[in-house]
Amino acid sequence: MTGSQFLAGKTALVTGSSRNLGATIAGQLATLGATVAVNYHHSGAVAESLVAELRERTGAPHVAIAGDGTTGAGVRRLVGEALDRLGGRVDVLVNNAGPFSMEPYAELPEAEWDRIWDSNVKAAWLASQLVAPGMRAAGWGRIVNLSAGSAYLRNHSIYGLAKGAIIQLTEELALELGPRITVNAVAPGQIAESAADIAEFDPTFVDRAIAHTPAGRLVGRAEVAGLIGLLCSPAMDMVTGVTIPIDGGWRMNRF
Repeated sequence: MTGSQFLAGKTALVTGSSRNLGATIAGQLATLGATVAVNYHHSGAVAESLVAELRERTGAPHVAIAGDGTTGAGVRRLVGEALDRLGGRVDVLVNNAGPFSMEPYAELPEAEWDRIWDSNVKAAWLASQLVAPGMRAAGWGRIVNLSAGSAYLRNHSIYGLAKGAIIQLTEELALELGPRITVNAVAPGQIAESAADIAEFDPTFVDRAIAHTPAGRLVGRAEVAGLIGLLCSPAMDMVTGVTIPIDGGWRMNRF
């Protein structure tokens, strides 16, 4: 094991990782030595292609696993299959999956509330609960939750509420699962590669975000994935219960 492969011999499950940020996170953990389970809901061919690429690049037996994080039963099936195919344990869990919505509360359908809340918060809680016994038995584990810059806003409706709840969930899990397991979160601002996605909801958001950001640009997927990898490193053994914004200072209010 080299200094940059501190996850050699470890296994990782990244939810919602066939595309976009999740795929970048999966690639980062694989580069650091982990054998990774790439989770997908609908994009099976894309997930298998990513797994083939990671296998060729690292030589590890990465796997693609179908799973629906919108229901408890779906999360249980997903984690169960990950445990089976990763040799009985998940050492690193990244709760990345989490659909977006900013439908105003006054118009928000109950089904949309359930979809966003369950996919972002309930799934993170349940997946963590399911992998924790194995991590405890192994004497080591890392859980990293994805919050978001929306947690610091008050106009992103149920999504902002869910991402705020992730921050509290992270702190409470850290208290319950220590000392063998650390639980942290990252809260990315608007990600550069996903600018077009937010523009469908608010065409002015990206320009306003950049203008408001001290760093003068949006964060990239590789930067977020790099931070998540760092949280799994020995350098972060004493860091738990923390949410780290990675947004170039965008979240800070100005008067």
